Amino acid sequence: MVKATRVTNSIRALRFSHGEMTQAELAAAVGVSRQTVIAIEQGRYSPSLEMAFQIAEAFGVSLDDVFQYTKEEKP
Repeated sequence: MVKATRVTNSIRALRFSHGEMTQAELAAAVGVSRQTVIAIEQGRYSPSLEMAFQIAEAFGVSLDDVFQYTKEEKP
């Protein structure tokens, strides 16, 4: 089983606010497969830093508008 990351993202919302961009269109803009975009969007995969910047650039927003990091709470 794949462990979910603590990195969350706003990719789905950004795609819809940018002319209902498809996952395939975002994948083409970034140079990855649609399956990679799906995995990132669902939180099953954290992109490299370079890919994260490319995704943000595809939407014309800053990195922290796309990705958020949730700290693990200590007991």
